[in-house]
Amino acid sequence: MMNNLLLIISVIGIFTSVLVIKKLFGKEGLIGYMAVATILAEIGVVKSVNVLGLSATLGNVLFASNFLVTDILTECYGEKEAKKGIRFAVFSVIMFIVIMQVMLLFNPNELDFAQESMKTIFGIIPRISIASIVMLTIANFADVRLYSWLKKKMNGKCMWFRNNLCTILCNGLENFIFTFLCFTGIYSLNDMLMIATATTIIETVIALCDTPFLYLSKKIK
Repeated sequence: MMNNLLLIISVIGIFTSVLVIKKLFGKEGLIGYMAVATILAEIGVVKSVNVLGLSATLGNVLFASNFLVTDILTECYGEKEAKKGIRFAVFSVIMFIVIMQVMLLFNPNELDFAQESMKTIFGIIPRISIASIVMLTIANFADVRLYSWLKKKMNGKCMWFRNNLCTILCNGLENFIFTFLCFTGIYSLNDMLMIATATTIIETVIALCDTPFLYLSKKIK
């Protein structure tokens, strides 16, 4: 019950933060948000939890919020700006991988208490990050292209349909690619299928929740 409540609070809080960032910082803030959200999601994905009666990894709200951001960027600023956000997120993840691995190479002194915990969390980060880079590039570019194509075909109408169709399809693509790249050899095939399917179901619910935020974003100048 607590996990479900925390999920609801996370969805409202993170999506509201996206609107606040658009209001205060515009498209540059949204592009920066994508990098921060991706890195935080990669750390969260190490932890497994049960939400909505399903077993999933954390980070799903942050990953899903990036699709909201790319839809906002595409809708309000154009496809070019949305692609810039994806490229910046990928570059930030690469920086994150390199910096964290260099930090782990430092020999701790007798006062240190964090090295082993950092190795547990960040030792798997390169694999997570490589999976994330592949996922970001394929799923988010697919989302931007499909959203832009539908917008032109529909003459800018039915934004709710474009938002939900693109986000749900690309979320599913993202989850299965990410899970198999990241956890092959760590979890069994059945466990990976369960995680990918459960995360897709959860993020589909989250995707349906982000539509009002997309409409609100168009009212923010």
